[in-house]
Amino acid sequence: MTFGFAPSSTTSLAAAAGGASRHGRLLEPSEWTAAGVPLLRNPREVVSGLHSRHGPTPSTAVIAVLGPEEQLVASASFVQKSVSADGWEYRNALLSRLRRVIPHDLRRRTPVRTAVLMYCRDGDERWTEEDGAWMWGLRDACTLHGLRCGAYITLTRGGWQVVGEGRGGRRPGSDSRPEPLGSLTPELTPLTLSTVGGTSEPLRRTAAR
Repeated sequence: MTFGFAPSSTTSLAAAAGGASRHGRLLEPSEWTAAGVPLLRNPREVVSGLHSRHGPTPSTAVIAVLGPEEQLVASASFVQKSVSADGWEYRNALLSRLRRVIPHDLRRRTPVRTAVLMYCRDGDERWTEEDGAWMWGLRDACTLHGLRCGAYITLTRGGWQVVGEGRGGRRPGSDSRPEPLGSLTPELTPLTLSTVGGTSEPLRRTAAR
């Protein structure tokens, strides 16, 4: 599989400060593919459902936990602004949100739930060091919360893309308006969630009943 590469908006700052790459806290696309991240059966439905629930804009991360049948169990969205693409910082941010919306599964011998991350950003679909840092952060946060590490999805003006799978679509994109949940296809209705709490900091949380 061929990947394009583009400089991250934070790459120059990261290089000046030592950056994430110096510490190895990012994953290259080849490393991500070799890790055997499970494929999403219906990536378009997952992306559309999360976009409708959270309406992400650039710099917004959406972390979602899926059950064994790929049903959405819980999700949270937040804005993460950083001067450097550091997987350690991103891991901590993801882990903090996971702890707020769902109990850990550390007592299980084998993870039964999977966490996926959708990140809305500027630029095009080509992999950046910022993506690599988010991938590192997702993998580490899943390990610390007892979850299986799932897909990493980018949302840009050109549409959405599942990194390492070669699957994507033109809509939704980073500038798309969220579709009402009632207008989604019938296959998405099992993903309907109830909102827990309101918006605190830049965080919105949802969890299934």
